[in-house]
Amino acid sequence: MTVETPKMAPALQAPGLWRRMACWLYEGMLMFGLVFIAGYLFGTLSQTRNALDNRTALQAFLFVVFGIYFTWFWSKGQTLAMKTWHIRVVDRAGRPVSQTKAFVRYLLSWLWFLPPLVLIAPFQLPAGESFVLLLGWVAVWAIASRFHPQSQFWHDVLAGTRLVTALPHTR
Repeated sequence: MTVETPKMAPALQAPGLWRRMACWLYEGMLMFGLVFIAGYLFGTLSQTRNALDNRTALQAFLFVVFGIYFTWFWSKGQTLAMKTWHIRVVDRAGRPVSQTKAFVRYLLSWLWFLPPLVLIAPFQLPAGESFVLLLGWVAVWAIASRFHPQSQFWHDVLAGTRLVTALPHTR
């Protein structure tokens, strides 16, 4: 007698890694626009004339702007990129995430970038080497999702959230 493991409900299955990474890249392109607008706003309000002036304050401002953007959209279920790629963020039970949980997910999503940035900082590596190190870590972090039973990214596991396939609405 064999015991079958129950299959996960289709509504809670993780999208494929390639689709999630395509969404991630699209999100990055959208972030370029957000950085442009937020940077312009910051420069205007702070009367910054040189891009190197107030650099730390600008980075902190962008961190807050990104936090607001992602927390807002994830608590609604999807960013624009996620809508395009039919991906939703939900809690472990498949329910919409609260703003608190979305904010925790935002903070934990920095695990995509923070470890290599912390390693790069003391060595002052050239831009090309820094980029390769950062890209390598992103690949490792993405592939590590293969080791999770439901193929979730590890920051989602830690945040108590999950990415699922969002079936398009039919009218």
